[in-house]
Amino acid sequence: MNIYVGNLDYKVNEDDLKNVFEEYGQVSDTVVISDKFSGRSKGFGFVTMGNQAEAQKAIDELNGASYENRTMVVNEARPKKDNY
Repeated sequence: MNIYVGNLDYKVNEDDLKNVFEEYGQVSDTVVISDKFSGRSKGFGFVTMGNQAEAQKAIDELNGASYENRTMVVNEARPKKDNY
């Protein structure tokens, strides 16, 4: 399952995100989205977990949780819309 993680502190990186989600199961990939010009984090990212039950437990327990003094928004990522 691909999980959206929003409202992250700008200093949070992929390893930080992986460490948080590994408490719930195996993480196959993490990405923190950054501005292509400044390189600064945009404050959100994505986590991919292979086990559906573990991913759902992570969403249920981490959505609204505080991390680095920010309240995270965690939910199943929606597919990117095409701009036609």
